[in-house]
Amino acid sequence: MDLHNSPAFTRRSFLTSGLTLASTAWTIPAFLGSSADAMAKMLGAGLSSTPGVDEDRILVVIQLSGGNDGLNTVIPYGMGEYYKARAGIGVKADQVLKLSGADGVGLHPRMTALKELFDEGMLSVVQGVGYPNPNRSHFKSMDIWHTADTDATGDGWLGRYYDSECCGYGKGESGQAEKNDKPASVDPAISIGRNAPLALQGRSAKPVAFESAELFRWSGEDIHEALREPYHDLNRRGSVEGSEGGNTNADFLMRTALDAQISSEKIRKAVAQKPLVAYPGNELGRQLQMVGSMIRAGLKTRVYYVTLGGFDTHSGQGGAQGRHGNLLANFADSLRAFYKDLKAQSNDTRVLTVTFSEFGRRVSQNASGGTDHGTAAPMFVCGPMVRPGVIGDHPSLTDLDQGDLKYRIDFRSVYAGVLEQWLQADSKKVLGGTYKPVVVMKG
Repeated sequence: MDLHNSPAFTRRSFLTSGLTLASTAWTIPAFLGSSADAMAKMLGAGLSSTPGVDEDRILVVIQLSGGNDGLNTVIPYGMGEYYKARAGIGVKADQVLKLSGADGVGLHPRMTALKELFDEGMLSVVQGVGYPNPNRSHFKSMDIWHTADTDATGDGWLGRYYDSECCGYGKGESGQAEKNDKPASVDPAISIGRNAPLALQGRSAKPVAFESAELFRWSGEDIHEALREPYHDLNRRGSVEGSEGGNTNADFLMRTALDAQISSEKIRKAVAQKPLVAYPGNELGRQLQMVGSMIRAGLKTRVYYVTLGGFDTHSGQGGAQGRHGNLLANFADSLRAFYKDLKAQSNDTRVLTVTFSEFGRRVSQNASGGTDHGTAAPMFVCGPMVRPGVIGDHPSLTDLDQGDLKYRIDFRSVYAGVLEQWLQADSKKVLGGTYKPVVVMKG
């Protein structure tokens, strides 16, 4: 492969090409074009020097995919209408985990680990979160949450955060992406999964995504031996010529290939560490264990994204027991283990975790012992720095919108609180509008 005579590769083309690294990469330009720049910036260069940004703070986002039933998660056991609407799947009042300071509201009985976090002052329960004119499609509603836009258009809200605060791009007065004077970040967001979520996609910033550490490597040589030498030749030449190198396209390819290999090795080494505590053996526990290991290893990533699916409970949902209860237990146990691990690392005060689902479920159960797509639902904000307790009033179970809850808090107000109070970012610039921030942090 003659790099000096190959078509031009520019840093901008690398930045705009996106990233999902998996074992299907099979050509050097495709591998480098879609992953090397994001990986190269992640490690080895230290913290970025963005003025006014506390780079020691980390945000973890947990997505509960499928539409979590908020009414059987944060249970209004003090409302008689709850039991009338859910004769078969309602959780009995004497089984609900009562929350101190919250009149008539408690947690599902399978969420004892989350109750422990609440009792320790590490959990905020934000009630009745939604948005105007709610959409009940999984895909559309998820895009709305990811873009923070009820039209579900544009870049992801965390991608815009990276663009605005870390990567040198933001929205100017025209509303279009404009270059600003902030330096490029060296720490792209990381998503555990096959594809990076829309929430992390910016115009300049591109996240890293991988399902497992074993897949986070150059794998073209596994597909064909002929792909081995060209890639390793890039690394050898880059190493010999030094990390500074020249300014040609070939020099840039060599530097990014070498840095990409080093970065993937560091991530795999980090994830291979034995955690300081035992995690539950479910999918979310596995993902959070990986995140905990990367934080412990000192990666400079500021945003991690994980997902737990299976919440589309149209049938056989169950009440105190059953499929939904199992999912809630997996979530609660995994989050509890994560913060035990972080505390053992002395990193717990650095990490704020936010949990959301694309919508809640309808107030009344259906004929199949489940619940159908609804609207408003609770969010959880977790960490030693949060304002503990229950935030907001529970939505009415009698004043409904065609059988669904009316939201009380716009989800973008929660985002605004996280952006301003934790990430120290301009929420108006990131969200493209003015939303009164929910106070999610201790005063």
